[in-house]
Amino acid sequence: MRTVDETSAGGLVVDAAGASAALIGRLDRRGRLLWSLPKGHLEEGETAEQAAVREVEEETGIIASVRAFLGSIDYWFVAEDRRIHKTVHHYLLRAHGGELSDADVEVTEVAWVPLAELDGRLAYADERRLVRRAAQILEESA
Repeated sequence: MRTVDETSAGGLVVDAAGASAALIGRLDRRGRLLWSLPKGHLEEGETAEQAAVREVEEETGIIASVRAFLGSIDYWFVAEDRRIHKTVHHYLLRAHGGELSDADVEVTEVAWVPLAELDGRLAYADERRLVRRAAQILEESA
């Protein structure tokens, strides 16, 4: 089986007040709605920060800018007869325009979720860990 490395970027985008974050919901293979942070592949010539900003806008409709690096998550999975090693770089972003939209065909639902509710809403433990780091950064900058 061929091994492939893939890199993506995205992050936690908070509203101007710093009270809520935009999450995306996707249906898994069983039809369950799983909430996660917006993210996607880097395009050729694009930095991880540029990809994070672009992916947030594509998947949520929100125009944002990077405030801080939160960390990277990497994991392995098998798809289409390939073993994939994926690294996802996550950033804390601040919204400054756009409107929440689920127009992206890869996204089932989008929502502004209060920061205090993210731990209970996010499907993945690694993303919950990054959100706790973001909360510390937001508290320090308040």
